Amino acid sequence: MKSVHILLVEDNEGDIFLTTEAFGESKFKYKISIARNGKEAIDFVFQKGNFKKALTPDLILLDINLPVKNGLEVLHVLKNDASAKKIPIIMFTTSSSKNDINLSYQGHANCYITKPVDADDLEKVVNSIEDFWMKTARLPLK
Repeated sequence: MKSVHILLVEDNEGDIFLTTEAFGESKFKYKISIARNGKEAIDFVFQKGNFKKALTPDLILLDINLPVKNGLEVLHVLKNDASAKKIPIIMFTTSSSKNDINLSYQGHANCYITKPVDADDLEKVVNSIEDFWMKTARLPLK
C-alpha cells in the first residue's frame, strides 16, 4: 500500500500533536508534513523557499485561523492555480462560524470539519476522514 502524503496546515502545537497522533494510530501509511502558517503552506505546495524539495501532498488539512495568511487566503491561492486545484482540501478548524463555512465552500473547499476539542472525538474524526478519503473516494493520481 502506497503512503498517503498529508499536508497539515496548523499553527497550534497541541493540535499538531493530537492530529498526528490520531493519524499515527491508523492502519494506513501516512507521511504528514507540517506548515505552521499560510505562507508556508503556499510555499510548500509550490515548492518555494525552504520547501524546494517538498513532495506534492495528496490531501491538505487546512486551519482557517493562521498567521501570515489565513486559511481562506491559502484556499483561494491553491484553488485558483491549475496545478494545485486538484489537491483535495479539508478545512480543519475550530471555527463553526456560518460565514467561515460558507466562504470555504465558495472558495471550493472539498470538505469542512470543525475540530473537536476532545482527543477521543478527534480520533473519531480522523477515522471518518480515513474512511471517506482513503477507502471510499479516490484521491487524484500523480
